[in-house]
Amino acid sequence: MTLEELRNDKRLQLVLGGGVGLVFGFLLQRGQVTHYDVIMGQLLLRDFTVIKIMLTAIVTGMLGIFVLKRIGLVRYHIKAGSLGACTIGGLIFGAGMALLGYCPGTNSGAVGQGSLDALIGGVPGIIAGTVLYAIIYPALNRHVLHRGEFGRMTLPELLNTSRPKIMAGIYIMAVTLFLLLELAGF
Repeated sequence: MTLEELRNDKRLQLVLGGGVGLVFGFLLQRGQVTHYDVIMGQLLLRDFTVIKIMLTAIVTGMLGIFVLKRIGLVRYHIKAGSLGACTIGGLIFGAGMALLGYCPGTNSGAVGQGSLDALIGGVPGIIAGTVLYAIIYPALNRHVLHRGEFGRMTLPELLNTSRPKIMAGIYIMAVTLFLLLELAGF
């Protein structure tokens, strides 16, 4: 199979995406961030397991996407952003976290480990939120989502530097934060 065939094989993309999702969910569960008490500990600034797991995922994903892009298996699809869209997204995400104590990813992992609160509260909440958003989307799109548009800009473009330099900076910040959290006993 050629590189172009790999890039265009939708079935393979679904299988690989599902496999990566399962592995990520397994790692979330093993890292214990699918436990309500761990997430609440993070929100109360008492347990920093969640930030450590997410930083690890960000750095690993950043490196993986960079390598896959270099060998031609990934294409960037940069979408335009706006302050309006970020604000609405943050409010919806924050409301869900405040009401349930899970984000969509940790909720899915919690369902996978058998947590009834995530299954009974989280899954219907995600579905209801999705339906509500679909209903109000036309009005949001007309009046809010495009406010403060900043276009299709990436961090390297914003800072006028290369991707490897940005990646090195993020890696240094992540390691520094890890060390500070460890020194502080978190």
